[in-house]
Amino acid sequence: MAKAPDPMHSLSHSLLKCVVVTPEKVLLDELVDFVALPLFDGEIGILPGRAPLIGRLGFGGLRTRVGTLTKEYFVDGGFVQVANNLVTVLTNQALPVAQLDAAQVTGDLEAAKAKHPAGGLGQAERSKSIQRAQAQLRLVKGRTTI
Repeated sequence: MAKAPDPMHSLSHSLLKCVVVTPEKVLLDELVDFVALPLFDGEIGILPGRAPLIGRLGFGGLRTRVGTLTKEYFVDGGFVQVANNLVTVLTNQALPVAQLDAAQVTGDLEAAKAKHPAGGLGQAERSKSIQRAQAQLRLVKGRTTI
């Protein structure tokens, strides 16, 4: 008697298409095995066959993996949509972690902390600047050469 095909077996050989778009350009448009994203309230990993999802991104690292090769990018908030093995990220800013400079990021963090705005709107912007710089600093400190 013939054995029925295992649907999970076929999914394990699927790939995701990951597209990262900023207002200036399409930073990434690749087929990958796995994507990890910084959602507003925590990190999520996406594998082929994932149920549809729309999420709000926070500041942090987006990682892609193909085989044993992992690439990491900083994303500056935004939104993600996952559907039919397509991961689409819309963000204000994204760049490879290798382009982040530890000294520059540390300076940005200190400058953001030194600001003392006089209004609620200014305070919110200060808080975002601090969160952005802290996320970049975590990525720079955790960076490994690939």
